[in-house]
Amino acid sequence: MRVRRWVRRRVEAASARGDSGMTAIEFVFLTPVLFFMIFATVQFALYFFADHVAQAAAQAGARKARATADARPGGWQGEARGVVDSYIRQLGPQLVLAPEVKTLQPEQNTVGVEITARIPTVFPGLDLTVHARSTGPVERFVREGEN
Repeated sequence: MRVRRWVRRRVEAASARGDSGMTAIEFVFLTPVLFFMIFATVQFALYFFADHVAQAAAQAGARKARATADARPGGWQGEARGVVDSYIRQLGPQLVLAPEVKTLQPEQNTVGVEITARIPTVFPGLDLTVHARSTGPVERFVREGEN
């Protein structure tokens, strides 16, 4: 009730002063700001989701690399890349664009995957990339009694 009276008084005061065109002018100035905020929110969401897709793909590739690096010393890179590509195809094929997948072997007993990819942008001329990396020790299965 109080708000209604306040709005009514403001409208009456504006019409008495001759401010009838102020609303249109405010709308013209505030509309671009509102659109920018909406597009910035959408761009943030695209970046955030693409980052999560890249991280999930890197973690899945690293899990595959950790499990197969000991069993197949030369073939784990292809299997890890296959898992990464599969994850990206399932989770965000239109979101993670042109992914570069690198297999890592920083030390003798660790392996990993690194992904760098572009993401689509709402703003023209903006070039955003996501980067994800996951490494871990190679899994070795030892029979009981062996070291």
